[in-house]
Amino acid sequence: MTTDYSRRVDSMPSADRIVHLALPNDWAAAAVTGTYPWSTRGLTFDEVGFVHCARVGQVEGVARRFYGDLDELVLLELDSEELGSDLIDEPAADGVDEIFPHLYRELPTAWVSAVHRWRRGPDGWALAR
Repeated sequence: MTTDYSRRVDSMPSADRIVHLALPNDWAAAAVTGTYPWSTRGLTFDEVGFVHCARVGQVEGVARRFYGDLDELVLLELDSEELGSDLIDEPAADGVDEIFPHLYRELPTAWVSAVHRWRRGPDGWALAR
């Protein structure tokens, strides 16, 4: 598998940054095509209508809830200036109070400002070195 980590950085983005969790193979395919077609694990943008995003402070909880069976993910840091009015903060689901950012368009890979390899270890999730 070829994975584009050319925009990888070695520190977590600031707490208010918008991020998206991706499976390594999904990101590798998107790096070739220029478009990331996924909304969330196993569901495409076309199926859901938006891309599930999170702020850095929310992302570890998302990883535990939806990716707990995996040991490695790719944390995509998104360019906030590009997201514009296509990014809407709203409840994750009906009856849920926590607000998450949702991107109401497919994600062009050019809007990914940094790519972090993120691994789960005995003490939780951390950037891969």
